[in-house]
Parts: sequence; structure tokens; C-alpha cells
Amino acid sequence: MSLRFLTSGESHGRGLLVIVEGLPAGLPVQAEDIERELTRRRRGYGRGARMALERDEMQIWGGLRGGCTTGAPVGVSIANSEYEKWEGAMHPFSLDTDAAAAKAFHAPRPGHADLPGAIKYRQEEFRNILERASARTTAPRTVAGALAKTLLASLGVRVRSAVARMGGVAVPLPQTEAEWARAMDNHLGCATEAGESALVRSIDEAKAVGDSLGGVFVVSAVGVPAGLGSGVEWDRRLDTKLGGALLSIPAMKGVEIGDAFAGADLPGSLVHDELFTDKGRWARRSNHAGGIEGGMSNGEEIVLRVAMKPIPTMTKALHSVDVRTGEAVAAHAERSDVCAVAAACVVAEAMTAWVLAGEVLELCGGDHMEEVRTRFAAHRERAERWLI
Repeated sequence: MSLRFLTSGESHGRGLLVIVEGLPAGLPVQAEDIERELTRRRRGYGRGARMALERDEMQIWGGLRGGCTTGAPVGVSIANSEYEKWEGAMHPFSLDTDAAAAKAFHAPRPGHADLPGAIKYRQEEFRNILERASARTTAPRTVAGALAKTLLASLGVRVRSAVARMGGVAVPLPQTEAEWARAMDNHLGCATEAGESALVRSIDEAKAVGDSLGGVFVVSAVGVPAGLGSGVEWDRRLDTKLGGALLSIPAMKGVEIGDAFAGADLPGSLVHDELFTDKGRWARRSNHAGGIEGGMSNGEEIVLRVAMKPIPTMTKALHSVDVRTGEAVAAHAERSDVCAVAAACVVAEAMTAWVLAGEVLELCGGDHMEEVRTRFAAHRERAERWLI
């Protein structure tokens, strides 16, 4: 079974749409679970004023009935509660031209999609690019990921995340289930109270000078059995799909699987995870591979580190050029965040869950969740005890 989704909409448009196709029938889905993920996506100290004003007014249009999927595509819309304020900018030729002109800009922001997008699509005004390139368009992805998380959770697979660094300030990663739970619920994605205080100070310092911060976070998937993905073609590899999905999120610039970069400087005897059996099941004493070998899950925790660049829209605008005149000007600035690493974690969870759910359905098939559960459980048992 093939799992896919499509999204539509712009950052300041009427709203955002997502259609998810390929979910089996019989999957219990609570709208509150999806709304909770959308709320988490808006979290984070250092977020701009828009986060306080946004309201993800979600409406389910189809694919769910009686609290369960029907097998039909699931359609969801997210209304933009601020659309009236931006209608002039979004439709400059039919409404107040003065208001529209105030929202128009012709000086691309370094680090954003403005310039390459305008060149590619032959646009004279950069709003036609920024509206779709905006991180706001990750909201429908979060919906798709929430549905994927629900499917995985019903099979005993959990996807979680935690912040590791912001603006060069490192914080402890979760070491216990309680710390993972704290990171998931915390407004900065931080596992400890001491680490949270250090991040707040760093964000405050950047805000005071009109700058922005990036960072690094970890995504973890537990309960994933060996055998998801494939090593027979490049585009079927699990690491290919996860890397592509995570790098597709705006502002993500790097993905590391396991201890990839540290391992590159060590001999193989210190890197590869040795095998033994424990009560008839496979076991390892380390997980330097991050749960993926040969393009496939190997039964260990999947560990992904993602690097996010600083947000390119800043109150301290960078140098740019007015494309109409060629004159040096300050880059355009609108409401922006100082740091959105904690929110990016949630989108990365969604994309990771999406890839894993797709691999589960490709492995197990089935038009109803009862079939998927039975086949997945059989595969897990076989994978954990497999010996020739």
C-alpha cells in the first residue's frame, strides 16, 4: 500500500490544506491528538508575535467517520485566523493598492527562497515565493505526521525529539523516559530545567541585537523492528527517505544518522555495533549506527540529529539589492522568530513518523488496521528471533 500526502496554501492566505491517501481503514483517530501536535508546532521561547495570534482552526473534511479512518483519503483544512489583515497583500490588484504596496517588497532576503525562487518562476515580486516557502506551510505536514504517529503508536512504535543545541549552547539530551517526556512537553524541547535556563539566556541575547539563532536537535524512533527500508536500490533505502524528508523542512541543512561524524574519525573496531543473543533474541551493546544498516532498520533505536540554520528574516536586516533598481538596500523584514528550533523538532517528528509509517505499510500491506497489526506483529517476532 502506498502512503502519500499533498498540501496546498500560502503562509498568509485563506488557509492550508492537506490530503492524506493510503491510510488503512479502522485506525482510531482523535482530532484532539492532531490539534495537540499543531499546538506543539507553535511552541518555543523566542517565537515571534504571530505565534501568539495564530489559531490553527482545523476542520476535517473526509476520510474519518465515527472516530476511525474509512480507507478513503483524509482531508483536513487549517484556516488562517489573520487572513483579513493580509488580504490586501495577497490580492494587490483587486484591493487597496496603498496597503498592497506596503506589503510588497523587491529586496530578497539572504538565506531565504526569495531570489532563487523568483528567478526560477520569473516573478517580479517576492511575496509570490515567500508565501509557499514559509515555515507556516509545515502545519499541514504536521497533520499528516500526526496521523502517521497514530498509526505507529497502535503498533508500539514511538517517535520523539529533544533539543541538543541552540546558538552554540549545548544542553543535556534525555537519558530517561521521564526526561524524554519533559522534552516533548517543554516549550523549548529541553530535557532538563538547567538546560532550559541556558537556552533562554542565549535567545534573549540574540533578540536584544536583532539577530536569530539556529541549532541542533535529535529525533528518536523506538520500537522499530529490523527490516524496514531496502538496500537493493538507492531510492528505497530508509536512510535516503529519512534524510530527504528531514532536509525538506525549511531551514534544515544537515542530517546525521547515529554517530556518523564522530565515527568517521575512528577505526571500524570502535564504530560497528557487535552482535550477540540474549534469551534467543538479537542484542547489541552499542548503537553507533543509529538503528540503520545497509539502508534498512536493524531493530535498534533510530537516532537522527538535524541541524537547523538561523532564521533568515531578522529585525537587523542584512544587505540586499533592490531588483528593480540595482541599488543596495536592507533586506525585507516582516514579523519573525528569533529561534524556532523547538518548533522544528515537532515537524521533524512528523516527517520521521511519515516515512516510517509508509515503510510499515509497504512491508505489511493490508486495507484494514487489523491486517496491518497482525502482519506487523508476526514480522517483529520473526525479526527478533531470526536464526538460520
